[in-house]
Amino acid sequence: MKKNCIVTGGSSGIGLSIVKLFLDNHYRVFNLDITLSEFGEFRACDVTNEKQVTDIIKEISAEYVIDVFISNAGVHFSGTIEDTSADEFERVFNINVKGAYSAIKAVLPNMKSNNNGAIILMSSDQALIAKHNSFAYNLSKTALASMAKTTALDYAQFNIRANAVCPGTIETPLYHQAIDNYCQRSGADKDNIHAEEAALQPLGRLGQPEEVAELVLFLASDKAKFITGSLQVIDGGYTAQ
Repeated sequence: MKKNCIVTGGSSGIGLSIVKLFLDNHYRVFNLDITLSEFGEFRACDVTNEKQVTDIIKEISAEYVIDVFISNAGVHFSGTIEDTSADEFERVFNINVKGAYSAIKAVLPNMKSNNNGAIILMSSDQALIAKHNSFAYNLSKTALASMAKTTALDYAQFNIRANAVCPGTIETPLYHQAIDNYCQRSGADKDNIHAEEAALQPLGRLGQPEEVAELVLFLASDKAKFITGSLQVIDGGYTAQ
C-alpha cells in the first residue's frame, strides 16, 4: 500500500527534488504550491492563506492517511534589521513561519487519529548560526527549528515525529535569485560570487537539492523512527568551522 505525503512548495528547488524522490519511492505525493507542476498531485495553494491551506489538507485527510508532511515553502530576503521594512518582515514570516504553522495544525488531527506520522520542516543552517544581512530570514528559520522541537515533544505521545532539516548553501533557484539580487545591488560579477560561495564550504562546493531530498526521505522513513525533535544539518561542514 502506498504511503501518502504532503509537500508545500514542491514545484521548484529542494521541494521539487523531494517530490520526485518520494514519487520514485512509491509515495503518493500532494504538492501544495502557487506554481503549477507536473510532478505529484498538484493543489494550487498559497501557504499564507490559512483557510486555503486548512481546506486543502482537510480534503486530502478525508480520503487518505497522511503519513508524511514536509513544510518546504519558503522565501529568502537579504537585509539588516534597518534594511527590512515592516511589509518585508511580515511577508517573510507569513510564508516561512505562518505557512508551516497552518499546515502542521491542519495535518495533526489525521496523524493523531492514526497514531503515526512524520513531520519535516525545512529550516536552515541559520537556525544554528547567524549570517550577515539575513535578519528576517535567519529569524524565520530559527522559528521553524523551534517549531520542530516543540511539536516533537507535544505529539510524541501520538507516535508523531517532528524534525527540522537545516541545509547550508544549496544550489537552487532561490540561491541564484539571492546571488542575482546581490550582484544587481553591488555590481559584483556573478561567476566570482558563485566561486567564492563554493570556496566557503569545507567540501569546496555547494550542496545540491537532491542531496537534501535524500535526507528528508530518510527522516520520513521507519529507519528514522527513533529520531524526533532534532535539527539535521546538511551544509558541507560549514557550521562545524
